[in-house]
Amino acid sequence: MKEFWVSSGHHLTRRNPQGTLDVTDELLLGLLARPEVLPPEEACIHEKALHQALLADPRRAVGADDIARIEDTDARENWQFLISFRDLLLEHHTIEASYLAMIKRDKISMPLIFMAQLVHLILRNALDGCEDTLILRAGELFFRSQKASMHDGHLLLVDLDLVESLSADPHQSPLLSMMGEQRIQELDILGPGNAYDYWSRSDAFSMVFDLSQRTSREALARVMERWINHLTGVTLTIETIESIRDDDWRWFIGLDTTGTRIGNALWKGEWMPDELKQRAVVFYQARIDNDVPLLPDVAGHPVYLILGMAGDGQILFKPQNLIAGLPLKRNN
Repeated sequence: MKEFWVSSGHHLTRRNPQGTLDVTDELLLGLLARPEVLPPEEACIHEKALHQALLADPRRAVGADDIARIEDTDARENWQFLISFRDLLLEHHTIEASYLAMIKRDKISMPLIFMAQLVHLILRNALDGCEDTLILRAGELFFRSQKASMHDGHLLLVDLDLVESLSADPHQSPLLSMMGEQRIQELDILGPGNAYDYWSRSDAFSMVFDLSQRTSREALARVMERWINHLTGVTLTIETIESIRDDDWRWFIGLDTTGTRIGNALWKGEWMPDELKQRAVVFYQARIDNDVPLLPDVAGHPVYLILGMAGDGQILFKPQNLIAGLPLKRNN
């Protein structure tokens, strides 16, 4: 079995008999090693003492007074977020249960970096054993923001952090060539000819994803199916479509903010400016297993999924929408 996404920290967790990931001391200690949390040399004695106490016992109770003693304002804020995140994990015992509890809140107050870490871990677990590199690269959209650009009719996606890290020296970066900043010479676009390279580069997030290819869009569909099934137990089939051509459609899920805007406009029959239409990236149709209890108005009808991109070409996928947006019948 090939290894991938070591940076998720999955080796610091433990898969339980239910197939979910237990919160371990090793994972909690990994959180304490984050650069935002490691006390700098000039940190006050209270911050250093708190960090040392947690290294000795990562499940130790931490009160508001413990954090209030820290002198630096930014450090206090970082610790407040970290302890809130740690306490969420301890309360719910598994990574999956912690994530589901987080997205059920009316407002997600946790920093995006913690949300992304949970998604990264959960998806690494859900895709364990997968050897299809297109599926794995598609999965990166769930926890890594992307920068999209059209080139010769192809919609190419590059990891946003990689684009920004290379932007200081674009002439040395063939990846940034794709963004139209210089002549294109050479791109590492994931395909059959270089798929094997993905295994050594999966944690660098450095391979370009051609979402205009049907195989790539289908790979994203497979990731969504696995994500939903792993977290909810719901079995469904998702297929790519060119557009929504259904006079009696009942439900849709926006996979990002733009996708939600497009879906709402289509649903209400509102006029859409060309600029918004052009930001539609891909449409999907999902059919949920007949044994799954759905809302009465939706039962027997497909659910449509819409992915778009922001005006600056960023694709900010929201995997929580796939869970929160399911039209499941709720038990009273």
